[in-house]
Amino acid sequence: MLILQLAIILIASKIFGDLSVRLGQPSVLGKLIIGIILGPSVLGLVTETETLTQLSQIGVILLMFIAGLETDLDEFKRTGKPATLVGFGGIIVPLVLGFFAGMMLNLSTFQSVFLGLLLSATSVSISVQALKEMNQLQSREGSTILGAAVIDDVVVILALAFLMSLSGGDVNLGLVVLKKVLFFAGAILVGWKVVPWFMKKFAPLKVTETVISSALIICFVYAYLAEYTGVAAIIGAYIAGIAISTSGYKEEVFGKVETISYSIFVPVFFTSIGVSAQFNGIFDNLGLVIGLSILAILTKLIGASIGAKVSGFTWNSSLAIGSAMVSRGEVALIIAAIGLETKLLTQDLFAILVVVILVTTIVTPPMMKLFFKNHSRTVKAA
Repeated sequence: MLILQLAIILIASKIFGDLSVRLGQPSVLGKLIIGIILGPSVLGLVTETETLTQLSQIGVILLMFIAGLETDLDEFKRTGKPATLVGFGGIIVPLVLGFFAGMMLNLSTFQSVFLGLLLSATSVSISVQALKEMNQLQSREGSTILGAAVIDDVVVILALAFLMSLSGGDVNLGLVVLKKVLFFAGAILVGWKVVPWFMKKFAPLKVTETVISSALIICFVYAYLAEYTGVAAIIGAYIAGIAISTSGYKEEVFGKVETISYSIFVPVFFTSIGVSAQFNGIFDNLGLVIGLSILAILTKLIGASIGAKVSGFTWNSSLAIGSAMVSRGEVALIIAAIGLETKLLTQDLFAILVVVILVTTIVTPPMMKLFFKNHSRTVKAA
């Protein structure tokens, strides 16, 4: 069944991706929608299995690894201040308004803070693909978005650890912070000194495809260590891509890893997001789903856009950046699962939030298309 499901996913994602482009939208939108159609909620041709989930995880890791390879490190350094303001702007507004929304829903104080943190999460894996298709990944806006996403991920996870420690969870906040500090310090040091050395030593081995194999080893090790220390695996993969981008193997690695990724793993990732959607009983809470979806979209868009504007971007560029931060993706799904496990979310609220997360993920590509189109017009006019 897995082989058949993979065949169905690949042909459907390519056809619907092409259709989405012909309709003036990023191809990722078509892949997300066809996932819903293929999944249990509609046709039931593809089901969420452990193997499919693992293939999807590899897909998002490789996607962020490619984003790291394509990152202009000098531009990334220059966008430190804007990325920080965008990251914190995109956290504060959803956190505060999400908290008040939780109180209005008669949730406890801890539950309301948790809801605010969940709405503060960002996953730019979907945005990365849209940025690539619009040739904006290496722009100042693209670098700001990627930097803000790293800041967002770290701050939200630290805040979540703090909340869990206060709510009686078995969490050592000092250890959580220490592990993240050690990861980033080690990742930077290894990327600077060890990665180039490893690539030079491994590449000449008398076996086939040693360059791409060594790059993937680095990518997966970084992703694993990031996950192990409580930082998202996609952040580790992104840092690994940046490390290899500074070596002399960047072009060779990029060409081959892109072929591997987009031929199977990345389409599986995009499609599996839609496949995982469950709409059972959602129509009984449709008003709440719509309300929380609007709140999730507007708070992240407004908060991140204000951060970008304060840092010196035009309003068109600020809205483009803000729209790219809207997707909550797999990061928010992980946080929601933690909430369900620790009883901070009820089963009904968990199901509602999964749909809200899916909505934010689906609306992100067309929003980015709209705002980046306006941004391009402004640049040309100037």
